[in-house]
Amino acid sequence: MTRKSTAKTIKCPQCGKPSEWSQDNSNRPFCSERCRMIDLGAWASEEYQIPVDKSEDEYSTGLDEDERRFTPVRH
Repeated sequence: MTRKSTAKTIKCPQCGKPSEWSQDNSNRPFCSERCRMIDLGAWASEEYQIPVDKSEDEYSTGLDEDERRFTPVRH
């Protein structure tokens, strides 16, 4: 009896080709090691970045406005 593959096919996030989403695909969600390495290189060279709203403080102290004057200032 032949077992039918029930793996889901998705689009490779790098090149758009079909990629099998299964444990047999060690490069998932990518279609190949090449696409996986291209994506890793993009992360390493900081081509991908999470957008930041510069109008907000970069961190929260959890303190009220009148308590903040006693917190250290970042330089």
